[in-house]
Formats: sequence, C-alpha cells, structure tokens
Amino acid sequence: MSNHSEVCLELLRGFALSHRGRRVALPISAQRLLAFVALQQRSVLRAKVASTLWQDGTEERCFANLRSALWRLRRAGCRLVDAAGGELRLSPDLVVDVHRVEARARRLIDRAPETVVADDLRLDSDELGADLLPDWYDDWVLVERERLNQLRLHALEAMAQRLAAFGRFAEAAEAAVAAVRSEPLRETAHRVLIGVHLAEGNRHRALSQYREYCRLMRAELNLDPSPEIAQLVAHLTL
Repeated sequence: MSNHSEVCLELLRGFALSHRGRRVALPISAQRLLAFVALQQRSVLRAKVASTLWQDGTEERCFANLRSALWRLRRAGCRLVDAAGGELRLSPDLVVDVHRVEARARRLIDRAPETVVADDLRLDSDELGADLLPDWYDDWVLVERERLNQLRLHALEAMAQRLAAFGRFAEAAEAAVAAVRSEPLRETAHRVLIGVHLAEGNRHRALSQYREYCRLMRAELNLDPSPEIAQLVAHLTL
C-alpha cells in the first residue's frame, strides 16, 4: 500500500496506519476501534461497537471509552471514521489492505472469467498468506481471522483451477500447495492439487498426493478419504 496521497490501513501482519507515506501513531484503544470498524465494511451501531470492544464495564463506561477512542482518532490528523447519529462508518478516504485482498479473492471465486484481471492470477504469499492482526486475541478478531482465512483458501483453490485451465501448471500447483500447507486436512485443497497433477499428465504425483492425504486423515482423524477424492484416482493403479 504505497500511494503517498492516501490514508492507508494495514491489518495483515499487524496494525499499521500511514498518511501520505508517513506512519501515524495511535493508542491501542483507537487502533482497536479503527480495526473493528474497518472490518465491518458497513455502518455499525455505536452500541455494538462499545459493547464489543469494552465488554467488562458498565454501559455508561463503555460509551465513555468509545467517545475517548473517537476523540483520539480525530487527533490523528486525517479522516478515519465518520460518526453520524448512532452509527459509525469507515471514512471513504481510507484504503485498507484487507478490503483489497477480499475483493481479489471474490473475483477469483466468481465463476465469470471476465471478472478476473491478470494480477489476480499472481500468487502473492504476503497477501494471500498473511494473518489478520496476528498478535491480537479478541474474540471478534479471531472470528474475522477465520472468516478471511476461509475466503483466501477458496481463492487459492479457484486460482489453481483457473491457472490449470490456462495450462500454467507450475503456478497452479504452487497455488494448490499453498492451500494445502495452510490447512493440511482440507480435502478440497488436496482434490484441487490432485486435479492439477492429472491435468498436467503427472499420474504418479497425483497418486502420491492422494496417498499422502490418506495417511494424514488416518493419522490425525482416524478416517478414510471420501468417495469424491478417491474417485479422482480410481482409474489409476492403487
């Protein structure tokens, strides 16, 4: 996020706010408020923000904490959160890395080929593999982290399938391996990787991948693979 004319918020790999290329320091209460509103991507009631971010105090105290955090955001020297009536909304001036990643993931998952641009098919481990606010452990952060992780896994699988369809098998395998590495017991990721190997004509690699998945399932969950993944290699010698 390098456009120096923008106000940029980074939530992947950790919290960072910059304005025209310079870092903006915020106290933790203001960071949490800004991150929460940014992840909603819509207007959110003040009452919901207060009760989510400050759960241990009285209602009066929660709203006092919210007012204090909003005041600190206004002192940052750039427009961050708009407050209207009983709602808060992220300023349209703010560019958020998570929003960019989500938009890219949704284009990849969308089955319409015209929605995908060339850069969408570029595997960027920093973008598609980075954790959301990795050192934060609030319940709302954990929920958003898992939601984003699942979205990106679907995007990696879709990317691998699109790349394989274009005959870009090395890149397709890399994307599928990234999905498998992120969640080793995820069957759909293994199915996509097996499909890439088969599409390229690498029957031995496809069979090896299937056997590795079987080993993992039995070792970790004491389960057999599903009929769907077994069917992919049913025509090979098992």
